[in-house]
Formats: sequence, C-alpha cells, structure tokens
Amino acid sequence: MSLLLGQIVDALGGELEGAARETRIARIAPLESAGPGDLSFLSNPRYQQQLAASQAACVIVAPALREQARQRGACIVAANPYAYFARATQLWRQVQGRGPAPGVHPSAVVHPDAQVDASATIGPLCVVERGARIGAHTWLKSRVTVGEDCQVGARCILHAGVVIGADGFGFAPEDGAWVKIEQLGAVRIGDDVELGANTCVDRGALDDTVIEDGVKLDNLVQIGHNVHVGRHAAMAGCAGVAGSARIGAHCTVGGGGIVLGHLALADHVHVSAATTVTRSISQPGLYTGMFPADENAKWEKNAATLKQLHALRERIKALEQALKAT
Repeated sequence: MSLLLGQIVDALGGELEGAARETRIARIAPLESAGPGDLSFLSNPRYQQQLAASQAACVIVAPALREQARQRGACIVAANPYAYFARATQLWRQVQGRGPAPGVHPSAVVHPDAQVDASATIGPLCVVERGARIGAHTWLKSRVTVGEDCQVGARCILHAGVVIGADGFGFAPEDGAWVKIEQLGAVRIGDDVELGANTCVDRGALDDTVIEDGVKLDNLVQIGHNVHVGRHAAMAGCAGVAGSARIGAHCTVGGGGIVLGHLALADHVHVSAATTVTRSISQPGLYTGMFPADENAKWEKNAATLKQLHALRERIKALEQALKAT
C-alpha cells in the first residue's frame, strides 16, 4: 500500500514544503534507514546529522528545524513531530484495514450477565465474567480475562494475556498459617487506556482498584489491589505498584520501577527505571534511586561501606558536639 503526501497532510495537518502533494509514500521508516519512498521524522535536535544524511522522501520536523530540513529536501513542519509521527502510524494502520472487527470471537466466553458494547471487539479465547462491562470500541485481544463486575471503558486496548480483576494479594496471619481475605471490590478502568501483554490489575479488597482515563501500561506490569492510578500516567515493562498506593496524574514509572504499598505520588512525578519508591512523594519532578552496576569486587566494597554510613554519621555528630563544647 502507499499514500500520497497530500493525503497525509490533509488528514493530519502540518506544512508540506519542498515536495509535490502527489509524491507517493510507500512506508514510514526510521531516519537512518529511510529510503526514497519513505516518510520519516526527527523529534530530537541532537540527531540533526542523521537528518542531513537521510534518503527519506520526506521528514517530519519541528519549526526550529525547518531550514535544515529544506536544505536536505522535502519536509512536513509540525509543532510536535513525534506526535505527528504517532498519528501517521495510526493513519497507516487505518488505511491498511488492519483494525479490529467488532464482535465476539467464537472461542471467547462471555457470561450472559456481562455487558459488551456492540462496537467492542472480543478476541480469541477471551473470558468476560459475570457482571463485567466492556465499553464502546474497546478491543480485547487474545486470552484477555475481565473478571466479575469489572468495568473497562471506551476505546481501550487490552493486549494478549491481560488479566483484569484477579484477587488481590490479601491474607491474614493466624497460628502460623494464612487466612484468605476475600476480595470484595472490583476494577474500574477509564476510557482510552492501553494495557500491555500479560499485565495484571487486581481487584480491590473492599473498594475498587481504579485506572483513570488515558493511562498506558506496558507489558508485565503489576497493579495491586486498591491502587488508584491517575489519568494519563504511564508505566514501562515490569513496573509494579503495591496495594493501596495512589499514583497521580501524568506520572511515569520506568521499567522495573516499584512503588511500595500505601504510598502516594503527586501529579507529574517521574520515577526512573529500576527505582524503588519507599516514601510518598509530594512534589513533581524526576526521582531516581538505584545502585549502579560495577565489577563485583568493587561493588562488595562499596556495599560494605554503605552499611557503615549510619555509624560513621553518629561518630561525626559526636565529634561535632565535642568540638562545639571546647
């Protein structure tokens, strides 16, 4: 398949410069490997050298790079090249006709008391349990499970293996054994949410677990019971949020990041990859807590030193007090 540049600009906007609207685009490609029939983009000014060398038929750039792009050849000027590129991929998929077909796959199991919007797509081997609700134009890909009484909003995408509404991890100790706490809440997922493959969102113990509108979770993300994730938050692969934590709007958690239970992150808090958050964070910003990898012998020496920091601090405080007394 292919599209004319004019069709792309008509659909997505932007300013086309240095090329005819009839120029045919065969694919969307990375800047460094794009060829004469390809559309590419440059969102980071650090890669201007790649722009000059690129063979792409047309490159999407920001206004600040208009002149550099025109010296190379054709360009589409857009305020946010990365977002324009994202919408171009959506347009490409739409033209390819590879979107979901509304309906329930014959191998899926939908409880008679579940509510599935007629425009939703329920893929192969999915399970939608009693009392669950699936919103308009939502797509459950293969092997997705939506548990009893859980709600998924409109225009959501749940990738293969997602489990919504498994029991939260709740057990009370008694006489050396564990007594199960029945998880009586559910899960409420807002609109325009996307959940990656094998991600799990546990149902609440009493109140519901809540995922607000626009949240994006990568593959293998674990959301514990009674967690509340604010709108447009995003978490990369293998991130985990323990029970009853509250994640603010527009927060991000890098791959492998962990937020411990009952903590709260303010809006616009960004947690670096592999960071463990052990206290609530009330101010927006970027937070990092990790011990860099090193040669094992050096790492062991540094770790041994870290274990002595508290004692060293107490000795320094005692010395400071002694000096003040003299």
